[in-house]
Amino acid sequence: MTPALPNASKLELRGGRVAIPSATAKLRITEILAPLGVPDAITQEVATHLVDASLSGVESHGIVRVLQYAAQYRAGHIIADATPVFRITATGAPEVDGHGAIGIPAMRLAFDEACRLAAQSGIAAVAIRNVGHTGRHGYFADLAAQKGFLTILTGGGKREQWRQVAPHGGVKAMLPTNPWCVGIPGGEQGPNILDFATSKIAGGWIHAARSAGALLPEGCVIDRFGNPTRDPEDYFNGGAILPAGGHKGFALALMAELIGEAMLGPVTVECNWLLICIDTARFRPAGPMQAAAEAILAELRACPPAPGFTSVEIPGERERNHHQAAQELIHVPEETWAQIVALAAQSAAPPDGEAFGPMP
Repeated sequence: MTPALPNASKLELRGGRVAIPSATAKLRITEILAPLGVPDAITQEVATHLVDASLSGVESHGIVRVLQYAAQYRAGHIIADATPVFRITATGAPEVDGHGAIGIPAMRLAFDEACRLAAQSGIAAVAIRNVGHTGRHGYFADLAAQKGFLTILTGGGKREQWRQVAPHGGVKAMLPTNPWCVGIPGGEQGPNILDFATSKIAGGWIHAARSAGALLPEGCVIDRFGNPTRDPEDYFNGGAILPAGGHKGFALALMAELIGEAMLGPVTVECNWLLICIDTARFRPAGPMQAAAEAILAELRACPPAPGFTSVEIPGERERNHHQAAQELIHVPEETWAQIVALAAQSAAPPDGEAFGPMP
């Protein structure tokens, strides 16, 4: 049993962690998804994506998600044998249709097509519809930024089914966590990535805490009476997540909801997404842009740390540093890993009717 890497988790565990080689984690995920009828190519892509998220220290979007995905496949919430397609609609809008499947391959396709279109015309916008959970968006934004593209992604919709976050000033869950992700080419250490839910904590952290028998951070969740709580069960018993930054997080979530549903139309599975992609070379060559970015970033890194901090961390660099320090080992809560191993051992688990909601 080993401790988590520094800054690896927001959870206060009641138990310990186990160090699992990334190859072993990927194998267990494959053993879970393949018997559910998921095509091998999708199984491998999803497994690789989840392992990468865990190695990057983004536990909420890491291997714990396979528990959610398996339950959703068994319940029919997402379709196992469907693949995404890119098309131009009758009105001329580029879109990716996920055909009701897991959304990770659809989001990867959307970023690929958006970069291709932006390389041709300078800017592109692609809608992503009819998808299940779309994974860690920072992963896709990082790849696009390495190619010289600025990307802006947001998603929302279907709040009637996925009420998770209370509006600022309210005590009842009304909106999904409606994330935003922005990626831009950075300095010498790589792209800078902003990837966050508009709630104080991503929904995935609450499911991760429940799975691991852990407590949530202070000030993130309220119970059904509006009282602060750290117990994830209080959220599942009618509580709500608070918006990040009070009115600012609520406003961002509302904008995402309006884009995702009022503009893009009815949501069929989880969120509708809008991806905007810009070729930064149209504005400034890569070399001067990187030099200017590094000057800004170096100045910020040199800022004296506040009490309780060791340094100022730059968005995007933290995940890459964690990935490198992990050395292909994932430090998983004991209880979570036991659940993954048990599920992998079941060759044909009977449907239990349980389906997790979306956890952006």
